[in-house]
Amino acid sequence: MRSRLPAATLTAAILLALSGPSFAAIVVDGKIDPAEWQGAQHVTDFRITQPLTGAPGSQPTEAWILATPEGLAIGFRNTQPSSIPRNRQKIRRDEQAQVDRNNLMIDFDGDGRTGYNFMVTSTDGINDAVITNENRFSTDWDGNWQHAASEDENGWSSEMLIPWYIAPMAKGKDGKRTFRIYLDRVIGSSGERSAWPAASFERPRFLSDFTPVEVPIYNQALIAITPYVSGLYDNIGKDGSFDTGADIFWKPNGQFQLTATLNPDFGQVESDDIVVNFSANETFFSDKRPFFTENQGPFEFTTPSDFSQLVYTRRVGGPTDDGSGAGDITAAVKANGSFGATKYGVLIADEADEAGRTFTALRLSHDFAKQNVGMMVTQVDRPFFDRTATVVGFDQNWRPNEKWNIQNRLIFSDIDEGRADSPDWGRAGQGDGFTTIVDYEAGNGWRHQFLGMHFSGDLEINDFGFLSRPDLNYAHYELKKRITDMPKESSYSSHDWRWRVGGSNDDTGVDLQRQFRMSVSSQLKDGGNDYAQINVNTAGHDDRILRGNGIVKIPSNFNSFAEKNWPRHGAWAFYANVGFSNYGIGDSNNDRGIGWNTQFQPTYFINDDLSLYTTLYAERTPQWMIWYGDNLIGTFDEHAQQLDFGVNWNFRGNQELRVKMQALGLDADRRQAWRTTPDGTPVPSNDRIDDFALSNLGFQVRYRWEFKPLSYLYVVYGRGGDLFNEYQFGAPDANEALNDAFSLRDDEQLVVKLSYRFEL
Repeated sequence: MRSRLPAATLTAAILLALSGPSFAAIVVDGKIDPAEWQGAQHVTDFRITQPLTGAPGSQPTEAWILATPEGLAIGFRNTQPSSIPRNRQKIRRDEQAQVDRNNLMIDFDGDGRTGYNFMVTSTDGINDAVITNENRFSTDWDGNWQHAASEDENGWSSEMLIPWYIAPMAKGKDGKRTFRIYLDRVIGSSGERSAWPAASFERPRFLSDFTPVEVPIYNQALIAITPYVSGLYDNIGKDGSFDTGADIFWKPNGQFQLTATLNPDFGQVESDDIVVNFSANETFFSDKRPFFTENQGPFEFTTPSDFSQLVYTRRVGGPTDDGSGAGDITAAVKANGSFGATKYGVLIADEADEAGRTFTALRLSHDFAKQNVGMMVTQVDRPFFDRTATVVGFDQNWRPNEKWNIQNRLIFSDIDEGRADSPDWGRAGQGDGFTTIVDYEAGNGWRHQFLGMHFSGDLEINDFGFLSRPDLNYAHYELKKRITDMPKESSYSSHDWRWRVGGSNDDTGVDLQRQFRMSVSSQLKDGGNDYAQINVNTAGHDDRILRGNGIVKIPSNFNSFAEKNWPRHGAWAFYANVGFSNYGIGDSNNDRGIGWNTQFQPTYFINDDLSLYTTLYAERTPQWMIWYGDNLIGTFDEHAQQLDFGVNWNFRGNQELRVKMQALGLDADRRQAWRTTPDGTPVPSNDRIDDFALSNLGFQVRYRWEFKPLSYLYVVYGRGGDLFNEYQFGAPDANEALNDAFSLRDDEQLVVKLSYRFEL
């Protein structure tokens, strides 16, 4: 349900309230003092958006918005009687948990392009994130802002103060600046979310539906320098190293920000999950390095292809071109700013040594009344390969009215390479790509989506960006229905059904797949959620597995997946999923069999500060296909087991201890070697392929103390390794391979890192 006040009347009322006198400075202590909040805009019309009914919230929620010279102040009062359980679980920064919480989301420029989310829980835990593409959240960014929470017998309260230097923002005019704001409150025990305005990130339009507000123009200048020192001891090599560097942040006004880094570390205090990937498609990893997360929102240029983007910052400091290890980043600089409705961003990063690379990105965007358009240019100079890669992209986000949301992307690449041993030799030249998404809200819970993608075979953006594959034409139509009028006796609060038909070809016209998909996402009244999906695929071709040496015919097949999340009740929380598939090659379903995978994760809360979890995972793929070179494929009966274990202890408000262990065991028993004919038909062959087993271990103990905002002490112990062996007469089974993982010790390191943020 939307406000029926005319937009001009609503804006005038908010402007009058926000520009009124304030009789006391805001003290961010989590306690709503009426004297402090005099003159603030008082918001009470919170509407339920999870489930998306638009009805008034089941419990009264009040909020106050006040612009002050120190920053934008937000206060919440959340009525919650004793009859509604309170979840007092402590969370790590950016941890996702079903707890009582408040969210402030704000688009500082009011153009629907980039937003920021600030969350405070009832126990004063926080989450901050950047919002792009209307409803895409990234928690990699950490900001410096004030927050506090308190509770009493009738409910709980929270306060936030967001400094004006937190992000770039438009200059404004006539002494006023226009924002778009969204506020919400989530009840942890039921999962109910009530918001003002009644916008929802479950819709294609989210940022654009925030409420516009005008505030007096305040500016804060800031210079912040964060030097770090780190020491690493390698217990395998019996040697150590010492490193220093610094991040620099300068914001002279709201229209310009400059960030720079000297010799940044490559995230020794973070750990990626174990991934076993024998496919031709690269695995995507997120980036937590402060320089690359600060003000990165303007550089977002994504496409509907999974994780696809023109700037993938893990490339910087990634594996060197000569294979000698991680790239040594000498320095990097990033500038963001605006001229009126036009925004710009420049990013330059340089790596040392002959195998180092130079990365450059330029971003421009302009906001119009109902759309914004932008351009991005990236270039990577790779002297080791005598290669220069240039990519140009244009993007448009068009919102003609409340029912339609249209996103278009146009990409061109130009590769110039001189050495035949470069990784993409033969791919030099020019490529192009285009994507479009059209979303239509038909009303009464019905929605429609059309999506189309074209990536030419010569498109190459992975020198700086990320694209799982080029050489693709894909389209789908999806019909969606949201059901929220559930019976009172039902344990569910909503169901969201989706039906999709789609198909893909490569750029030469080879049909890859035609698919029908049906899925349902459900929310329960106890705060839990369910999801189920089934895909039915017609016969087609796999053009990736042979790495350019031909195609493989794939019979019709299906895959399905279901998961269930039970949020914390008492001392326990649970998560489980299961999947089935018959993907493979062969003349009949008996050749392929039914593969399965399943996962179960119980979490035990010793108290609100300390929890333990374990994850049990197992899978079987009766016909796992692996490429052996040329047009040779081996199929295997694969089994895998993975055991994860972790401890999360959040104590004294700003300290945490995390233990994370992942151990994997996999065995693959050979079934058949195959070669393919020119039309892709797989033919059994007598080529030798061997059984094999794989073991993998990752273990980390990490202590982190945030002794002042964005200043940290880390002490991290890590150990890991992997083992791959082939066997002519039978490999160890998955259980034995899992046991072998615990003895792996290829790497063992102790890292101590101290960073201290000076603000001038």
